[in-house]
Amino acid sequence: QVQLVESGGGLVQAGGSLRISCVASGGTFSSYAQGWFRQAPGKEREFVAAISWNGGRTDYADSVKGRFIISRDNVKNTVSLQMNSLKPEDTAVYYCAARSTAVHITTRTRTQYDYWGQGTQVTVSS
Repeated sequence: QVQLVESGGGLVQAGGSLRISCVASGGTFSSYAQGWFRQAPGKEREFVAAISWNGGRTDYADSVKGRFIISRDNVKNTVSLQMNSLKPEDTAVYYCAARSTAVHITTRTRTQYDYWGQGTQVTVSS
C-alpha cells in the first residue's frame, strides 16, 4: 500500500510561482507512474500533469502547458510540480496520484490511478 503526502501549497499572487511536492512511502517508488490533478470548488477533479516511472515521458493539460513542470526523484521518493506564471484560475486543491500499471507511459485518466494523497490547497490571488 502506497501512501502519498503532498506539501508546499499556499497563497501566492497572480504571476508568481509555487512548488508543490509529494512524498511516497510504503512501496517501491520507481515502480509507479505519477500524476497531479486538481479540483476547484464546484468542479470535477481534472488532470494537470503526469510523468512516467523514470521521468522519460511527461504530459500536461493544455491549460498549464508552458507554465508548469513536473519532475520526480526516485532516490528521494518525491514527485514535484513547479508552477510558474500562476493565474487565479489555477486556484484549487492539488492532488498527487500514483499508478502501478503501464508505468512507462503517462495517462490523463483519473480512474487509472490507484493511490491518492490528501491534497494541498493552492490559492492564487488577483
